[in-house]
Amino acid sequence: MFACSRINAGRASPDRSAIKVKTQGGLEGDFAVVVCRACTDPPCARACPTGALVRREGGGVLLNRELCQGCGACAEACLIRAISQDDEGQTVCCKHCGACVAFCPHGVLEMEEVEEWTGGL
Repeated sequence: MFACSRINAGRASPDRSAIKVKTQGGLEGDFAVVVCRACTDPPCARACPTGALVRREGGGVLLNRELCQGCGACAEACLIRAISQDDEGQTVCCKHCGACVAFCPHGVLEMEEVEEWTGGL
């Protein structure tokens, strides 16, 4: 989380990290990683009233900070709550840069290219 925020926001702050590592039951409990899953039809982009979030080729979104008003509609629309607002009301979303993977001290994260899901069973 600190690597993500330091590289992408200029300061180490969990509030500005696009990846969230949460625990259930304290340090001895299970951990869950909440990060953008690169939807092929991202509801967050559809919910953005200013067009600040644009679908990225291959899935996920790109954020244009100049267009973002910090309304939080994208965060509300994200099904897994991977988008958040920082302490200054700025939108925080993953851009799939891989910083979290490169700096993970336990080697449990990886970047992986997957085929685009087109629906159906």
